[in-house]
Amino acid sequence: MNINSAFSDTLKSGLKSGLKKGQGGFLWMLKILIPISFATMLIDQSGLLNKIDFLIEPVMRLLSLPAMAALPLIIGMLTGLYGAIASMAFLPLNTDQMTLIAIFVLISHNLIQEGVIQGKSGIHPVPATLIRLAASCVTVIVSALFIKPAMATESIHTAALPPSIDFTTALMNWCVATGYLSLKIFVIIMGLMILLEIMKAFNLIRPIVKALNPVLWTMGLSKRVGMLWLTAAIFGLSYGGAVIVEEAKDGNLTKNELTKLHFSIGVNHSLIEDPALFLSLGLSPFWLWIPRLTIAILTVHLVNLWFRLKKNGVSST
Repeated sequence: MNINSAFSDTLKSGLKSGLKKGQGGFLWMLKILIPISFATMLIDQSGLLNKIDFLIEPVMRLLSLPAMAALPLIIGMLTGLYGAIASMAFLPLNTDQMTLIAIFVLISHNLIQEGVIQGKSGIHPVPATLIRLAASCVTVIVSALFIKPAMATESIHTAALPPSIDFTTALMNWCVATGYLSLKIFVIIMGLMILLEIMKAFNLIRPIVKALNPVLWTMGLSKRVGMLWLTAAIFGLSYGGAVIVEEAKDGNLTKNELTKLHFSIGVNHSLIEDPALFLSLGLSPFWLWIPRLTIAILTVHLVNLWFRLKKNGVSST
C-alpha cells in the first residue's frame, strides 16, 4: 500500500511539474512563432525574395550551383524546408544540384525563427546563425568535390516559378499553417515536458543518458545535455529549444555546455523528419544524413578545442 502510494505521489508530482513547464514552454514558443512567421509571410508575399537574390547569387559558383539555385536557398533560409522544396520542384535542376541545395538548407533553414529560439534558450542568435551558414557552405563545397554537379547558367528570374497568390489567400494559408503548427507544438512540448519530469521524478534520466554516453562522446558533448540533444535530434530545434529553455532555468548546465549543445543541434537537428522530406525528390539518403552529421561533430570538436586553448591562454597569463 505504501509502495503504491509513493508511486502515485511521485507520478502526480512529475505530472504536475511537467504540465507547468509544458505550458510555460508552449506560451514561450508562441510568442516567437506567431510574429516571426507572420513577418516572414509578409516578406514572401511582398516579392522581396526575388529582389534580394543578388545578395547570395555571387556565392552560387563557389557552391557549384547555378544562379537559379539562389531562390530555394533564400526561401529555405528565410522560411523553411517546405518552401525550399516547393521552389526546387518548379526549377529545372538536376539531381546533383538538388542534392547540394538539400545539404545546404538542411543545415541552414528557417534561420530567423530558429535563431531567435536559440537566442532565447542559451546562446546569442548571431554566432549560432553564422555557424550554421558557415557549416552549410563548407559542407556543400566539400560535398561538391565528390558529387561534381554539372553547372548551369539559367537566371533566377528566367526559371519557371510557381504562380503568385493574392494577400488574402496567403493570409488564410498562414493562419491554417500556423494553427496546425501551434497544435503540433502544444502536443509535442506538453508530452515531452510531462515525460521528462516524470522520468526525473522516478530517477530514470541517469540510465538513459548513460546509454547515450558513447554517442555524446562522439558528438563532443557533455553527458548532462543528453536528453536535450536527443529531444532536438528527434523532434527538431523548435521543440528542443522550448525544452532547453525550461532546463536552463534550473541552472544545471554551464554556458560552455549550452554553447556546444546549440552549435550541435543548430547544424544537425530533426534527424528523421527533415532529411526524409527530400527523399520524395529522388535524392540519395547518404547525402541527406551523413554530411550534416559529420559537420556537426567537427564543429563541436573545434569549439571544444577553442575552449581548451582559451582556458590554457587564461591560465598562462
